[in-house]
Amino acid sequence: MSDETKPASGDSSGLLNGLLTGGAEKPQRVNEAARSLDPSAVKDLLSLGVCERCILRLITVATFDSDLATVSSSTLRGWLGSGEEEAASPEMSICIVCLGVLQFVFSDDKQTLVKMKSDCGSGHAAWITDLVKQQGHEFDSFCLEVSLPSTISENERAVLLYLKGKYSNEAWLQSEKVSVKDALKVLVLDPLRASLSLQGAKSDSSSFHIRLTYSKASDDAQGLSETTHERKKRKTDEENGSSCISENPFEKVYEPCILSVHCNQMPIFFSGRYFKYSRNVSQSRWIIDDERMGEASVEEIIGGSILPACLGDSYKFHAAGREDIDVRMLGSGRPFLIEVQNSRKCPSQQSLTEIEEKINNSEKKLVGVKDLKFIGSECWAMMREGEAEKQKQYAALVWISRPLEEEDCNSISSMIELKILQKTPIRVLHRRSPLERERTIHWMKLEKIKGNTHYFLLHLCTQAGTYIKEFVHGDLGRTTPSMGSILGCRAEIIQLDVTDVKMGDS
Repeated sequence: MSDETKPASGDSSGLLNGLLTGGAEKPQRVNEAARSLDPSAVKDLLSLGVCERCILRLITVATFDSDLATVSSSTLRGWLGSGEEEAASPEMSICIVCLGVLQFVFSDDKQTLVKMKSDCGSGHAAWITDLVKQQGHEFDSFCLEVSLPSTISENERAVLLYLKGKYSNEAWLQSEKVSVKDALKVLVLDPLRASLSLQGAKSDSSSFHIRLTYSKASDDAQGLSETTHERKKRKTDEENGSSCISENPFEKVYEPCILSVHCNQMPIFFSGRYFKYSRNVSQSRWIIDDERMGEASVEEIIGGSILPACLGDSYKFHAAGREDIDVRMLGSGRPFLIEVQNSRKCPSQQSLTEIEEKINNSEKKLVGVKDLKFIGSECWAMMREGEAEKQKQYAALVWISRPLEEEDCNSISSMIELKILQKTPIRVLHRRSPLERERTIHWMKLEKIKGNTHYFLLHLCTQAGTYIKEFVHGDLGRTTPSMGSILGCRAEIIQLDVTDVKMGDS
């Protein structure tokens, strides 16, 4: 640009003409943004190594958007008469503030330098889209998350302090600044929607998250990238006792950030009821000293069947209470939830029915399932509410030290809403707090076993959290009253089955 056409210091008319190159009119707000730029501040920031998008973020009073972001470095430098200086350095310099984030320059997870050919967000969006598609997720909307190294905000604060020292009275310093994170979203969000064929999709409340994580290159890598010429110049300056720090207090950036893209689907839930037919199957995976306890677990049988259908990373098993490994779960089954982490697809109800049939028809028949279905996340709160109110029904095979009499059956059956006190059982004291709890036995019924008067079946309905085994034998007096104390003899439980779990109003 010649001296005749270069605007005088403080005149923004030349910059405005540069923004409107080719006669293509920008929106009125872009014109206003151009008028608000301080040429001296623009020149200072360019000389410090700040990219054009960070300059527009920091010194314009207009809101940063995709239109404003199209202003190029060459436009700014050309207006300032610094085009020759830029031409002498064909390699793009990494911005000292955003570390290349808003320049779409970064290193991928293989430490390969990536520089988008497109100066807008479409090229960057296409690169992200390729990685998202490789991860195989099914989704109809997304939420974009961005994580940046703290160095970026620290550098921005330092640049703003520098500007306040030179331009303390300028109005543009008082305007609210758009963060690097928000500016990046402005640049790539719409192109990313288009690239993923999700135009019009909301991106703030989706359960599918695309996370862009930028991390700073190591200081060693920064040092290795310093050119021989730059090292010699720095050494000469040091020997002469001079330094460029007085002119430019900011270190040059030699390596851009490292960018990784991670996709994550919020957990999805499946509910149902399970049956446990074996007395050698635990509810959850049980390992002690690297040795499995029991033949299998309910958690692994059900969760291990659902997870592959969801193409998820992992799962969690939740149940409305639990039974001991030697206790069967019969009757209507126990309610459960399977929480699948980062699922890539949601199986259809037909697929869930097939999974249910596969479990129920397995050769060993250790576990059964019914009512398996996909359910929303609100089911977790519903299960917790119901669990507090639930009642359980049991059938216990009991032995007593004296013959059972008819009067015993009538006496036990007449006991309604029996209150008992239970201290934490001895068998679980190693993992439970030593507390005393009041529990309610809602009703009981004795069923004689033909041919043996020392054995009977005890059917009972209790409040959630009642220790049935301890209620039968008394746990050395830690449960009162107990079946043994009521009958006035020694009582032992031989086998126990859960026959029903009632949740709330069910």
